[in-house]
Amino acid sequence: MKTTDPNYVNVLSMHDTGPAPEAAIGRDIIRRGAIVAPLFIGLSALGWGANGAWSATYGLVLILANYGLAAWLVSYTAKISYALMMGMTLFGYIIRLAIIAAAVYLVRNLGWVELVPMGVTIIVAHVGLLFWELRYVSLSLAYPGLKPKPQSQQESSSAQANSL
Repeated sequence: MKTTDPNYVNVLSMHDTGPAPEAAIGRDIIRRGAIVAPLFIGLSALGWGANGAWSATYGLVLILANYGLAAWLVSYTAKISYALMMGMTLFGYIIRLAIIAAAVYLVRNLGWVELVPMGVTIIVAHVGLLFWELRYVSLSLAYPGLKPKPQSQQESSSAQANSL
């Protein structure tokens, strides 16, 4: 096809103009991370004292920032170009892993850092939050992003009565 053809579409210049489901998923993961944060911090405090609690908190901040940054990068670049979004998804992952590694490396010798609770928190929270979120993500193009919440019996019956 020639570029003068009115039906010609350049795949590299296609972009997203709709809502950003990845941002909603990122916010949901961060919300769930805040729910389990006391568990990680408490267990670390029991095993390693205040330093363990601070280390677990630092690890949680790192991974929640990682999820937030990932969601923002995908939603921001999707509005520019799908090709840019794909590149940022791939290379952004590598860059974000390097940022986490650098953040741990920079604080590793400070007095409040306990590497075991920080490392366990980073690994378990990363994987655990992803698996927890899988239960709430819709894999349907009809509802991209989070699954719609089921209506209660009372809401559905009142909606049917109003439509009559």
